[in-house]
Amino acid sequence: MRDKELNNDTDRTVKLGIGLATGRRSFKKVLLSYISIWHETKNELPEGMKVELSLFVSYDLDYQNTRSTDFTNLSQEIVDAFEQIVFMGAKNASQSISKLAARGEFTPDAIKTVFGSGYAGKRNAVLLSAIEHGMDYLLFLDDDEYPMAVTCSKNVCLWSGQRVFLSHLKEIADADYTNGHHCGYVSPIPQISFDERLLEEDFMLFIEAISNDIISCDKMNELRKTGGVTYSSVGVLSREEAAEVPWINNCRFISGANLCINLKDPSRTFPFFNPPGARGEDTFLSTLLKDRKVVKVPCYTFHDGFSYYQHILDGALPIRLKSISENSPRIVTRFVNACIGWVRYKPLLVYITQPDGYEEKMRDIRAALQKSIPAFVDYFGDERFLNIPVEFEKYRKNVKRHYARFVLAQNAWKEIIRFIRG
Repeated sequence: MRDKELNNDTDRTVKLGIGLATGRRSFKKVLLSYISIWHETKNELPEGMKVELSLFVSYDLDYQNTRSTDFTNLSQEIVDAFEQIVFMGAKNASQSISKLAARGEFTPDAIKTVFGSGYAGKRNAVLLSAIEHGMDYLLFLDDDEYPMAVTCSKNVCLWSGQRVFLSHLKEIADADYTNGHHCGYVSPIPQISFDERLLEEDFMLFIEAISNDIISCDKMNELRKTGGVTYSSVGVLSREEAAEVPWINNCRFISGANLCINLKDPSRTFPFFNPPGARGEDTFLSTLLKDRKVVKVPCYTFHDGFSYYQHILDGALPIRLKSISENSPRIVTRFVNACIGWVRYKPLLVYITQPDGYEEKMRDIRAALQKSIPAFVDYFGDERFLNIPVEFEKYRKNVKRHYARFVLAQNAWKEIIRFIRG
Protein backbone atom coordinates (compact mmCIF):
# COMPACT_ATOMS: atom_id res chain seq x y z
CA MET A 1 0.00 0.00 0.00
CA ARG A 2 1.22 3.49 -0.77
CA ASP A 3 2.14 5.90 1.99
CA LYS A 4 -0.65 8.47 2.18
CA GLU A 5 1.60 11.02 3.80
CA LEU A 6 4.14 10.77 1.00
CA ASN A 7 1.40 11.06 -1.61
CA ASN A 8 -0.46 14.01 -0.16
CA ASP A 9 -1.52 16.10 -3.16
CA THR A 10 -2.67 19.19 -1.31
CA ASP A 11 -0.64 22.41 -1.46
CA ARG A 12 0.84 21.53 -4.83
CA THR A 13 -0.04 21.31 -8.51
CA VAL A 14 -1.17 17.88 -9.67
CA LYS A 15 -0.54 16.96 -13.30
CA LEU A 16 -3.41 14.85 -14.62
CA GLY A 17 -3.13 13.40 -18.11
CA ILE A 18 -6.27 12.57 -20.07
CA GLY A 19 -5.65 9.73 -22.52
CA LEU A 20 -7.65 8.52 -25.51
CA ALA A 21 -6.96 5.84 -28.10
CA THR A 22 -9.52 6.75 -30.76
CA GLY A 23 -10.58 6.37 -34.33
CA ARG A 24 -13.73 8.50 -34.17
CA ARG A 25 -13.99 12.19 -35.05
CA SER A 26 -16.70 12.44 -32.40
CA PHE A 27 -14.12 12.06 -29.63
CA LYS A 28 -13.91 15.87 -29.52
CA LYS A 29 -17.57 16.21 -28.60
CA VAL A 30 -17.24 13.48 -25.96
CA LEU A 31 -14.13 15.14 -24.53
CA LEU A 32 -15.89 18.49 -24.31
CA SER A 33 -18.62 16.95 -22.16
CA TYR A 34 -16.03 15.76 -19.63
CA ILE A 35 -14.37 19.17 -19.62
CA SER A 36 -17.69 20.92 -18.99
CA ILE A 37 -18.39 18.79 -15.92
CA TRP A 38 -14.81 19.28 -14.74
CA HIS A 39 -15.24 23.06 -14.81
CA GLU A 40 -18.36 22.69 -12.67
CA THR A 41 -16.81 20.40 -10.08
CA LYS A 42 -13.14 21.33 -9.69
CA ASN A 43 -14.06 23.76 -6.92
CA GLU A 44 -14.72 20.62 -4.84
CA LEU A 45 -11.03 19.73 -4.81
CA PRO A 46 -9.34 19.64 -1.39
CA GLU A 47 -8.25 23.07 -0.27
CA GLY A 48 -4.82 23.93 -1.63
CA MET A 49 -4.87 21.38 -4.47
CA LYS A 50 -4.48 22.64 -8.01
CA VAL A 51 -4.80 20.45 -11.08
CA GLU A 52 -3.25 20.95 -14.52
CA LEU A 53 -4.74 18.89 -17.33
CA SER A 54 -2.80 17.58 -20.32
CA LEU A 55 -4.27 15.69 -23.26
CA PHE A 56 -2.72 12.64 -24.96
CA VAL A 57 -4.47 11.29 -28.06
CA SER A 58 -3.40 8.29 -30.13
CA TYR A 59 -5.51 8.27 -33.28
CA ASP A 60 -6.25 5.68 -35.96
CA LEU A 61 -6.92 6.99 -39.47
CA ASP A 62 -8.02 3.62 -40.86
CA TYR A 63 -10.94 2.95 -38.52
CA GLN A 64 -13.33 5.44 -40.15
CA ASN A 65 -11.21 6.61 -43.12
CA THR A 66 -10.30 9.88 -41.41
CA ARG A 67 -7.55 12.48 -41.80
CA SER A 68 -5.20 13.65 -39.09
CA THR A 69 -6.87 17.06 -39.05
CA ASP A 70 -10.13 15.34 -38.00
CA PHE A 71 -8.40 14.80 -34.67
CA THR A 72 -5.95 17.68 -34.34
CA ASN A 73 -8.35 20.52 -35.17
CA LEU A 74 -9.76 21.19 -31.73
CA SER A 75 -12.17 23.86 -30.57
CA GLN A 76 -10.75 26.74 -28.57
CA GLU A 77 -12.71 25.58 -25.53
CA ILE A 78 -10.88 22.25 -25.57
CA VAL A 79 -7.50 23.85 -26.21
CA ASP A 80 -7.95 26.27 -23.30
CA ALA A 81 -8.67 23.41 -20.89
CA PHE A 82 -5.22 21.82 -21.27
CA GLU A 83 -1.69 22.90 -20.45
CA GLN A 84 -0.37 20.76 -23.28
CA ILE A 85 -1.81 18.55 -26.01
CA VAL A 86 0.08 15.63 -27.56
CA PHE A 87 -1.10 13.73 -30.63
CA MET A 88 0.21 10.34 -31.70
CA GLY A 89 -0.50 8.94 -35.15
CA ALA A 90 1.25 6.24 -37.15
CA LYS A 91 3.91 8.74 -38.29
CA ASN A 92 4.38 10.78 -35.13
CA ALA A 93 4.49 8.35 -32.24
CA SER A 94 6.09 9.03 -28.89
CA GLN A 95 9.56 10.61 -28.99
CA SER A 96 10.92 7.82 -26.82
CA ILE A 97 9.68 5.14 -29.22
CA SER A 98 11.56 6.84 -32.06
CA LYS A 99 14.68 7.20 -29.89
CA LEU A 100 14.52 3.57 -28.84
CA ALA A 101 14.27 2.42 -32.44
CA ALA A 102 17.03 4.77 -33.62
CA ARG A 103 19.51 3.86 -30.89
CA GLY A 104 19.01 0.14 -31.24
CA GLU A 105 18.48 -0.27 -27.50
CA PHE A 106 15.68 -2.76 -28.16
CA THR A 107 14.92 -5.23 -30.89
CA PRO A 108 12.28 -4.22 -33.44
CA ASP A 109 10.25 -7.22 -32.27
CA ALA A 110 10.22 -5.99 -28.67
CA ILE A 111 9.14 -2.49 -29.71
CA LYS A 112 6.46 -3.93 -32.01
CA THR A 113 5.14 -6.11 -29.19
CA VAL A 114 4.61 -3.07 -26.96
CA PHE A 115 3.68 -0.40 -29.52
CA GLY A 116 2.31 -2.37 -32.46
CA SER A 117 -1.08 -2.07 -34.12
CA GLY A 118 -4.21 -2.58 -32.06
CA TYR A 119 -5.62 -0.95 -28.97
CA ALA A 120 -2.89 -2.23 -26.66
CA GLY A 121 -0.16 -0.55 -28.71
CA LYS A 122 -2.07 2.73 -28.87
CA ARG A 123 -2.76 2.70 -25.14
CA ASN A 124 0.91 1.98 -24.45
CA ALA A 125 1.94 4.91 -26.66
CA VAL A 126 -0.37 7.18 -24.64
CA LEU A 127 0.90 5.74 -21.35
CA LEU A 128 4.57 6.22 -22.27
CA SER A 129 3.98 9.76 -23.54
CA ALA A 130 2.25 10.70 -20.28
CA ILE A 131 5.25 9.37 -18.34
CA GLU A 132 7.64 11.28 -20.63
CA HIS A 133 5.77 14.51 -19.97
CA GLY A 134 5.91 14.11 -16.20
CA MET A 135 2.26 13.36 -15.46
CA ASP A 136 1.37 12.32 -11.93
CA TYR A 137 -1.68 10.38 -13.11
CA LEU A 138 -3.21 9.29 -16.41
CA LEU A 139 -6.98 8.90 -16.83
CA PHE A 140 -8.07 6.84 -19.84
CA LEU A 141 -11.39 7.71 -21.46
CA ASP A 142 -13.19 6.01 -24.35
CA ASP A 143 -14.64 7.91 -27.29
CA ASP A 144 -18.02 6.17 -26.93
CA GLU A 145 -18.44 6.60 -23.18
CA TYR A 146 -20.14 9.69 -21.75
CA PRO A 147 -19.91 11.13 -18.21
CA MET A 148 -23.46 10.06 -17.43
CA ALA A 149 -25.25 7.49 -15.30
CA VAL A 150 -28.69 6.10 -16.06
CA THR A 151 -31.03 4.30 -13.69
CA CYS A 152 -34.51 2.95 -14.42
CA SER A 153 -37.54 3.65 -12.24
CA LYS A 154 -41.04 2.55 -13.26
CA ASN A 155 -39.80 1.99 -16.82
CA VAL A 156 -38.47 5.55 -17.08
CA CYS A 157 -34.79 6.53 -17.40
CA LEU A 158 -33.32 8.83 -14.78
CA TRP A 159 -30.05 10.52 -15.77
CA SER A 160 -27.29 12.13 -13.75
CA GLY A 161 -23.98 13.73 -14.70
CA GLN A 162 -20.88 12.06 -13.31
CA ARG A 163 -17.84 13.74 -11.78
CA VAL A 164 -15.38 11.37 -13.39
CA PHE A 165 -12.16 13.42 -13.04
CA LEU A 166 -12.93 14.36 -9.46
CA SER A 167 -13.86 10.80 -8.41
CA HIS A 168 -10.51 9.45 -9.57
CA LEU A 169 -8.49 12.34 -8.14
CA LYS A 170 -9.95 11.69 -4.70
CA GLU A 171 -8.55 8.13 -4.63
CA ILE A 172 -5.62 7.74 -7.01
CA ALA A 173 -2.93 9.24 -4.75
CA ASP A 174 -3.24 6.21 -2.45
CA ALA A 175 -3.68 3.58 -5.18
CA ASP A 176 -1.90 2.21 -8.22
CA TYR A 177 -5.06 2.09 -10.32
CA THR A 178 -8.58 3.45 -9.91
CA ASN A 179 -11.45 2.21 -12.05
CA GLY A 180 -15.01 3.45 -12.39
CA HIS A 181 -18.24 1.68 -13.30
CA HIS A 182 -20.01 1.36 -16.66
CA CYS A 183 -23.63 1.47 -17.66
CA GLY A 184 -25.52 1.51 -20.95
CA TYR A 185 -24.68 -0.91 -23.74
CA VAL A 186 -21.82 -2.76 -22.06
CA SER A 187 -22.67 -6.09 -23.71
CA PRO A 188 -23.00 -6.47 -27.51
CA ILE A 189 -25.16 -9.60 -27.21
CA PRO A 190 -28.65 -9.05 -28.68
CA GLN A 191 -31.89 -10.17 -27.07
CA ILE A 192 -32.75 -13.72 -28.14
CA SER A 193 -36.26 -15.11 -28.62
CA PHE A 194 -35.56 -18.78 -28.04
CA ASP A 195 -37.26 -21.31 -30.32
CA GLU A 196 -36.59 -24.71 -31.88
CA ARG A 197 -33.67 -23.26 -33.86
CA LEU A 198 -31.82 -21.88 -30.83
CA LEU A 199 -32.63 -23.36 -27.44
CA GLU A 200 -31.82 -21.53 -24.22
CA GLU A 201 -29.51 -24.37 -23.19
CA ASP A 202 -27.48 -23.98 -26.39
CA PHE A 203 -27.25 -20.22 -25.84
CA MET A 204 -26.04 -20.66 -22.25
CA LEU A 205 -23.58 -23.34 -23.34
CA PHE A 206 -22.13 -20.86 -25.82
CA ILE A 207 -21.98 -18.05 -23.25
CA GLU A 208 -20.19 -20.31 -20.79
CA ALA A 209 -17.63 -21.19 -23.48
CA ILE A 210 -16.78 -17.58 -24.35
CA SER A 211 -17.34 -16.13 -20.85
CA ASN A 212 -15.03 -13.43 -19.53
CA ASP A 213 -15.16 -10.56 -17.04
CA ILE A 214 -17.89 -8.85 -19.13
CA ILE A 215 -19.96 -11.83 -20.24
CA SER A 216 -21.23 -14.67 -18.03
CA CYS A 217 -24.42 -16.71 -17.70
CA ASP A 218 -25.50 -14.79 -14.58
CA LYS A 219 -24.98 -11.45 -16.30
CA MET A 220 -26.88 -12.65 -19.37
CA ASN A 221 -29.87 -13.57 -17.21
CA GLU A 222 -29.87 -10.08 -15.74
CA LEU A 223 -29.53 -8.38 -19.12
CA ARG A 224 -32.44 -10.34 -20.56
CA LYS A 225 -34.67 -8.57 -18.03
CA THR A 226 -33.52 -5.12 -19.16
CA GLY A 227 -33.37 -5.52 -22.93
CA GLY A 228 -29.60 -5.82 -22.84
CA VAL A 229 -29.08 -2.47 -21.08
CA THR A 230 -26.89 -2.23 -17.98
CA TYR A 231 -28.39 0.30 -15.59
CA SER A 232 -26.50 2.13 -12.85
CA SER A 233 -26.80 0.99 -9.27
CA VAL A 234 -28.40 3.52 -6.95
CA GLY A 235 -26.25 2.05 -4.19
CA VAL A 236 -23.06 2.89 -6.08
CA LEU A 237 -24.29 6.37 -7.02
CA SER A 238 -25.09 7.23 -3.40
CA ARG A 239 -21.82 5.82 -2.09
CA GLU A 240 -19.06 8.18 -1.02
CA GLU A 241 -16.25 5.73 -0.35
CA ALA A 242 -14.38 3.58 -2.87
CA ALA A 243 -13.68 -0.14 -2.50
CA GLU A 244 -10.64 -2.23 -3.32
CA VAL A 245 -10.95 -4.58 -6.29
CA PRO A 246 -10.43 -8.15 -5.05
CA TRP A 247 -8.02 -10.70 -6.51
CA ILE A 248 -10.33 -13.35 -8.00
CA ASN A 249 -9.41 -16.16 -10.41
CA ASN A 250 -5.90 -14.72 -10.69
CA CYS A 251 -7.16 -11.29 -11.80
CA ARG A 252 -8.09 -7.89 -10.44
CA PHE A 253 -10.59 -7.11 -13.15
CA ILE A 254 -10.48 -3.61 -14.59
CA SER A 255 -11.76 -1.93 -17.72
CA GLY A 256 -9.59 -0.01 -20.16
CA ALA A 257 -11.54 3.24 -19.80
CA ASN A 258 -12.78 5.20 -16.81
CA LEU A 259 -9.39 3.95 -15.62
CA CYS A 260 -6.76 6.06 -13.86
CA ILE A 261 -3.12 5.02 -13.46
CA ASN A 262 -0.72 6.39 -10.86
CA LEU A 263 2.50 7.43 -12.65
CA LYS A 264 4.47 8.83 -9.73
CA ASP A 265 6.57 5.67 -9.78
CA PRO A 266 6.54 4.55 -13.43
CA SER A 267 8.27 1.29 -12.53
CA ARG A 268 4.98 0.18 -10.94
CA THR A 269 3.14 0.41 -14.26
CA PHE A 270 2.54 -2.43 -16.70
CA PRO A 271 1.95 -2.41 -20.46
CA PHE A 272 -1.33 -3.27 -22.08
CA PHE A 273 -1.26 -6.38 -24.25
CA ASN A 274 -3.47 -8.29 -26.64
CA PRO A 275 -2.79 -11.21 -28.97
CA PRO A 276 -2.57 -10.18 -32.64
CA GLY A 277 -6.00 -9.24 -33.97
CA ALA A 278 -7.68 -9.74 -30.59
CA ARG A 279 -8.87 -7.45 -27.82
CA GLY A 280 -8.63 -8.02 -24.09
CA GLU A 281 -5.87 -5.49 -23.38
CA ASP A 282 -7.57 -4.51 -20.10
CA THR A 283 -8.15 -8.16 -19.15
CA PHE A 284 -4.50 -9.11 -19.61
CA LEU A 285 -3.46 -6.09 -17.56
CA SER A 286 -5.81 -7.40 -14.87
CA THR A 287 -3.75 -10.59 -14.57
CA LEU A 288 -0.65 -8.56 -13.56
CA LEU A 289 -2.19 -6.60 -10.68
CA LYS A 290 -1.92 -9.06 -7.79
CA ASP A 291 0.58 -6.86 -5.92
CA ARG A 292 -1.02 -3.56 -6.87
CA LYS A 293 -3.70 -1.58 -5.09
CA VAL A 294 -6.71 -1.27 -7.39
CA VAL A 295 -9.70 0.77 -6.23
CA LYS A 296 -13.24 0.91 -7.63
CA VAL A 297 -14.49 4.49 -7.50
CA PRO A 298 -18.22 5.34 -7.29
CA CYS A 299 -18.71 6.99 -10.68
CA TYR A 300 -20.19 5.77 -13.96
CA THR A 301 -19.73 6.32 -17.65
CA PHE A 302 -22.49 5.54 -20.15
CA HIS A 303 -21.28 3.22 -22.91
CA ASP A 304 -22.98 4.09 -26.20
CA GLY A 305 -21.69 0.95 -27.87
CA PHE A 306 -24.02 1.17 -30.88
CA SER A 307 -23.83 4.99 -31.30
CA TYR A 308 -27.56 5.19 -30.63
CA TYR A 309 -27.45 8.19 -28.32
CA GLN A 310 -24.83 10.75 -29.35
CA HIS A 311 -27.57 13.38 -28.95
CA ILE A 312 -27.26 12.82 -25.19
CA LEU A 313 -24.24 15.13 -25.39
CA ASP A 314 -26.56 17.85 -26.73
CA GLY A 315 -28.84 17.47 -23.72
CA ALA A 316 -31.54 15.30 -25.33
CA LEU A 317 -31.97 12.56 -22.71
CA PRO A 318 -34.09 9.57 -23.74
CA ILE A 319 -36.95 8.47 -21.52
CA ARG A 320 -36.44 4.82 -22.49
CA LEU A 321 -33.47 2.97 -23.94
CA LYS A 322 -33.75 0.67 -26.94
CA SER A 323 -33.35 -3.07 -26.57
CA ILE A 324 -30.48 -4.70 -28.43
CA SER A 325 -32.43 -6.10 -31.37
CA GLU A 326 -31.69 -9.52 -32.82
CA ASN A 327 -33.17 -8.35 -36.14
CA SER A 328 -30.64 -5.59 -36.80
CA PRO A 329 -27.87 -6.61 -39.26
CA ARG A 330 -25.59 -4.01 -37.68
CA ILE A 331 -26.07 -5.45 -34.21
CA VAL A 332 -25.56 -9.03 -35.43
CA THR A 333 -22.32 -7.96 -37.14
CA ARG A 334 -21.07 -6.36 -33.94
CA PHE A 335 -22.06 -9.48 -31.99
CA VAL A 336 -20.18 -11.82 -34.35
CA ASN A 337 -17.08 -9.61 -34.32
CA ALA A 338 -17.15 -9.38 -30.52
CA CYS A 339 -17.41 -13.17 -30.20
CA ILE A 340 -14.45 -13.64 -32.52
CA GLY A 341 -12.46 -11.15 -30.47
CA TRP A 342 -13.34 -12.99 -27.26
CA VAL A 343 -12.40 -16.48 -28.48
CA ARG A 344 -9.16 -15.10 -29.84
CA TYR A 345 -8.01 -14.06 -26.39
CA LYS A 346 -9.76 -16.78 -24.35
CA PRO A 347 -6.98 -19.41 -24.81
CA LEU A 348 -4.26 -17.06 -23.57
CA LEU A 349 -6.38 -15.86 -20.66
CA VAL A 350 -7.00 -19.45 -19.53
CA TYR A 351 -3.32 -20.30 -20.08
CA ILE A 352 -2.32 -17.46 -17.74
CA THR A 353 -5.00 -17.82 -15.08
CA GLN A 354 -5.67 -21.60 -15.09
CA PRO A 355 -2.46 -23.24 -16.31
CA ASP A 356 -3.09 -26.58 -14.57
CA GLY A 357 -6.53 -27.00 -16.09
CA TYR A 358 -5.75 -25.47 -19.47
CA GLU A 359 -6.07 -28.54 -21.70
CA GLU A 360 -9.29 -29.70 -20.05
CA LYS A 361 -10.79 -26.21 -20.38
CA MET A 362 -9.85 -26.07 -24.07
CA ARG A 363 -11.59 -29.41 -24.68
CA ASP A 364 -14.72 -28.15 -22.91
CA ILE A 365 -14.78 -24.94 -24.97
CA ARG A 366 -14.25 -26.82 -28.22
CA ALA A 367 -17.11 -29.22 -27.41
CA ALA A 368 -19.42 -26.35 -26.41
CA LEU A 369 -18.73 -24.45 -29.62
CA GLN A 370 -19.21 -27.54 -31.79
CA LYS A 371 -22.61 -28.14 -30.21
CA SER A 372 -23.92 -24.57 -30.06
CA ILE A 373 -22.57 -22.80 -33.17
CA PRO A 374 -24.81 -24.62 -35.71
CA ALA A 375 -27.83 -23.36 -33.76
CA PHE A 376 -26.57 -19.75 -34.02
CA VAL A 377 -26.02 -20.13 -37.76
CA ASP A 378 -29.55 -21.48 -38.17
CA TYR A 379 -31.15 -18.86 -35.91
CA PHE A 380 -29.47 -15.81 -37.43
CA GLY A 381 -29.11 -17.23 -40.94
CA ASP A 382 -25.50 -16.05 -40.84
CA GLU A 383 -22.54 -18.32 -41.62
CA ARG A 384 -20.07 -15.85 -40.11
CA PHE A 385 -20.70 -17.62 -36.81
CA LEU A 386 -18.76 -20.58 -38.27
CA ASN A 387 -15.61 -18.45 -38.00
CA ILE A 388 -15.82 -18.48 -34.21
CA PRO A 389 -14.61 -22.11 -33.64
CA VAL A 390 -12.08 -21.67 -36.47
CA GLU A 391 -10.54 -18.64 -34.76
CA PHE A 392 -10.63 -20.39 -31.41
CA GLU A 393 -8.60 -23.31 -32.77
CA LYS A 394 -6.10 -20.99 -34.43
CA TYR A 395 -5.43 -19.05 -31.25
CA ARG A 396 -5.44 -22.18 -29.10
CA LYS A 397 -2.68 -23.67 -31.23
CA ASN A 398 -0.63 -20.47 -30.95
CA VAL A 399 -1.14 -19.91 -27.23
CA LYS A 400 2.49 -20.57 -26.25
CA ARG A 401 3.71 -18.13 -28.88
CA HIS A 402 1.24 -15.51 -27.65
CA TYR A 403 2.28 -16.12 -24.05
CA ALA A 404 5.92 -15.58 -25.00
CA ARG A 405 4.96 -12.22 -26.52
CA PHE A 406 2.98 -11.37 -23.38
CA VAL A 407 6.14 -11.93 -21.31
CA LEU A 408 8.28 -10.09 -23.87
CA ALA A 409 5.99 -7.06 -23.64
CA GLN A 410 6.38 -6.92 -19.85
CA ASN A 411 10.16 -7.28 -19.97
CA ALA A 412 10.50 -4.74 -22.76
CA TRP A 413 8.30 -2.28 -20.85
CA LYS A 414 10.52 -2.56 -17.77
CA GLU A 415 13.59 -1.80 -19.86
CA ILE A 416 11.87 1.07 -21.65
CA ILE A 417 10.90 2.67 -18.34
CA ARG A 418 14.43 2.17 -17.05
CA PHE A 419 15.80 3.73 -20.23
CA ILE A 420 13.68 6.89 -20.21
CA ARG A 421 14.19 7.43 -16.47
CA GLY A 422 17.93 7.07 -16.93
